Amino acid sequence: MLEVMRSGGWLMLPIVICSILSLGIILERFFALRRAVVVPSGLTVEVERALMQGRLDADRIAALRRGSVLGRVLAAGLACAAKTPARLREAIEEAGRHAVHDLERYLNALGTIAATTPLLGLLGTVIGMIKVFAAITTAGVGDPQILAGGIYEALITTAAGLSVGIPSLMFHRYFRGRINELTVEIEQQALRLIEALRGRLPE
Repeated sequence: MLEVMRSGGWLMLPIVICSILSLGIILERFFALRRAVVVPSGLTVEVERALMQGRLDADRIAALRRGSVLGRVLAAGLACAAKTPARLREAIEEAGRHAVHDLERYLNALGTIAATTPLLGLLGTVIGMIKVFAAITTAGVGDPQILAGGIYEALITTAAGLSVGIPSLMFHRYFRGRINELTVEIEQQALRLIEALRGRLPE
């Protein structure tokens, strides 16, 4: 493996760094975007029950805010439960924007890696082919071993760049879709809380 990396030239270093970053982001996002972490099952029902029973004090709202992404949005609404409907919606929407921003963390970096690593591989191809033509210029086409070195370097970097870029692009698209699904569910639960609070709000 080390020999292959050495044969690919200096462009293998940024490609390897990108692969490590991509793997780290993928693992972190898999953990962070689990449904139990973002939208725990039955949380809104528990909040509604506690609201009806009058058990939602400041400590419980603070614990709700720390518990999950959905909990943070619901806590923002509960903190404004005594205010006007417009202010309640505004608070929930603002908390929702922050929640979506947190869900999308590192995805721009993953998308950049997905777009950049194939280009690094292409650059390696160009450099390898330049070496091939330089060798032809100086030594002619009589020694195939001289030509094979440049072609080999070109193929190694291209394969490495695509091997990192393709999975990174796939997971970037997957996480985007996952975030869209979770965002819709958070919006639905927030609307449910607004309906539960409607009778308690001042006009």
